[in-house]
Amino acid sequence: DTLWDLAIAEVEKKENPDEDSKHVEVSEKSILFMGNKNGGKTTVILRCLEREEVPKPALALEYTFGRRARRHNTPKDIAHFWELGGGTSLLELIRIPITGNNITSFAVVLVLDLSKPNELWTTMEKLLQVTRNHVNKILTKLQKTSPEVATEIKQRMWNNLHRDHPDYELVDPFPIPLVIIGSKYDIFNEFDSEMRKIISKTLRFVSHYYGASLVFTSKSEALLLKARVLINHLAFGYDKSKSVSVDHSKPLFIPAGLDSLSQIGPPPASDSDIGKMHANTPLELWKKVFEKTFPPKSFCDLQDAKDPSQDSRYAEYEVDVMRAQKKQ
Repeated sequence: DTLWDLAIAEVEKKENPDEDSKHVEVSEKSILFMGNKNGGKTTVILRCLEREEVPKPALALEYTFGRRARRHNTPKDIAHFWELGGGTSLLELIRIPITGNNITSFAVVLVLDLSKPNELWTTMEKLLQVTRNHVNKILTKLQKTSPEVATEIKQRMWNNLHRDHPDYELVDPFPIPLVIIGSKYDIFNEFDSEMRKIISKTLRFVSHYYGASLVFTSKSEALLLKARVLINHLAFGYDKSKSVSVDHSKPLFIPAGLDSLSQIGPPPASDSDIGKMHANTPLELWKKVFEKTFPPKSFCDLQDAKDPSQDSRYAEYEVDVMRAQKKQ
């Protein structure tokens, strides 16, 4: 045995003092957090991991992890948390955390800033589209190498919706588990009630259409706890919450599969307006109705990307001196 083998064996012995626990498999799950810039992704991650740190803005792709033991004296399950910074400007980095090796235990959390409705649809659409395309590529490869695994992943996404659900034929589940978090509810709550209703209904439709869970959060402990319940289910397999809140005057909380198109109702626009909109799919129709009220901003995320080499968090004296010298 090499030194490393002996070290690993030693650590395993310490972590599993009794022989029985050796048969307990350690579960490993991965979650990618993405969404608006400064939308509160880091705050949600820190809360889930119960860390008392001041959130710092994510630079490109950040990684951290959490561990939880299911029972006393059992090995701890591991959850890998990835965070994509920069809003929609660094989409190609999605390829790094989501791979063919971990696709069976991967989930996505999309954090949307409710206080910026004009950026909401564009951010959501870009991020989900790129992620979906990447996941589909992986599934196509898997279909050739291990078809049963690919079929199982595709089938699993329909599990949230029972076959007798009235919307079974009308939705298009995201290929891997998805949670949509509407952040900054405290600011959103001060919006005009009609605006709040349009945003809430639209997000309910999108979540239901993609087979996702939906929760609204702010810095309030009670709301962060609700988001944590959904994320702990993805990360550590904790029980799903059965509670539902669909009242538009309160923060929404709807676990996947517990909503329906009949409860959500039609897009919030007059029949004559809807008649004039040429849409090929229900999703497109909702997009047009939403963007009529909240015209998308033509914002370019790349323009205000700060130079990471100037960031004081990554200062390295020797390197910085050399760079300054070279610049001079």
